[in-house]
Amino acid sequence: MKRVYWRPPGVSRSALAMIALAAVAALVIVERFPVVRKQSWHTEKIRAARLSYDAMRAIKAERIKRGLVIDPEVDPHQTGLIGFSLTPITSNTGYISAKRASTNPNFAAVILHFLKRAGVERGDAVAVGLSGSFPALSVSTFAALQVLEANAIVIASVSGSEWGANDPTYTWLDMERTLFENKLFSYRSAAASRGGIDDRGMGMSKEGRALIDAAIARNNVERFDSTSLVDAIERRMSLYDARAGEKPIKAYVNVGGGSASVGTHVGKKQFRPGLNSEPPRGEGIVDSVMLRFAERGVPVVHVSNIAQIAKSNGLRADSEQDPRIGEGSVFIKAEPNRLLAGLGVGIILAVMLAFIRLDVGVRILRSRKKESVKQPQQMV
Repeated sequence: MKRVYWRPPGVSRSALAMIALAAVAALVIVERFPVVRKQSWHTEKIRAARLSYDAMRAIKAERIKRGLVIDPEVDPHQTGLIGFSLTPITSNTGYISAKRASTNPNFAAVILHFLKRAGVERGDAVAVGLSGSFPALSVSTFAALQVLEANAIVIASVSGSEWGANDPTYTWLDMERTLFENKLFSYRSAAASRGGIDDRGMGMSKEGRALIDAAIARNNVERFDSTSLVDAIERRMSLYDARAGEKPIKAYVNVGGGSASVGTHVGKKQFRPGLNSEPPRGEGIVDSVMLRFAERGVPVVHVSNIAQIAKSNGLRADSEQDPRIGEGSVFIKAEPNRLLAGLGVGIILAVMLAFIRLDVGVRILRSRKKESVKQPQQMV
């Protein structure tokens, strides 16, 4: 004799409510009990951040030794990496909040992360374009490259925006010389330009241009004296290729907004902050060193829009507290527990099976609620 089963023609609201309740419970459990995991290249990131911190301390010590003022109101953490509002070698306006945020040595880990994602390995040639606007980020870039043991080919523009390395007596070239002589980094800029408008110091006073030229000369760095912005771009590309030799350039790193490196303010915004694996699309793309490398298929690391990079990597931006090495989601991140997530999905599927395909759910609901349901259909 065959058994007869009775099942309602549709899924009741009570059944749907039970399924939804199980799904919400599974979601809450997964969110409340995450797993904290070390991110990729964690050891190298810690080393880079510590090296950046040591380098920043060396610059501060040198500033104190030279009797240079560190304003506690402008530089509350007393890093020595924040300059003045206006000097003869100031190239442009700047944001003090971005300058303060940039002094977090954990940015070295972020830059290392970008370089590793770009495929940079030990001994690879990496082209670097720096400006005097963000000396702290230049330090972090050097630290990341040093830990990776990359072959860094660096070209700097000396002038800087407000609050950057705009002290004529202690420019970025002087800072990197301090770090080189203290054996923290094994390389320095191969060449330098004035920076500013058209990369030639246009818009600055005659005194300012002379002070920049003097800084380049006292640090024994080759000076780029281009005739136009296009000439400045081509000179840089030629030097990068010549220094790389037969090795392919694996990545280009831009720090700040040097006109030859980014083109113009428009060109700076056409690349997104962080790693760019291909050139920007659309009309009116501005010529720059970044664009030329991107068109070659070389990944571009655009260290700009500091607040956005800091937020996406869990770094403190302009905090009253001193940053701690290893702090941020770039090092350690709370992620969903895959085991709990899988268990939750299994429970949801089991509840759906019970209330939709099997009689178990119907019997449970009937025992809880003795109300009649729609006229059942006979199934044999």
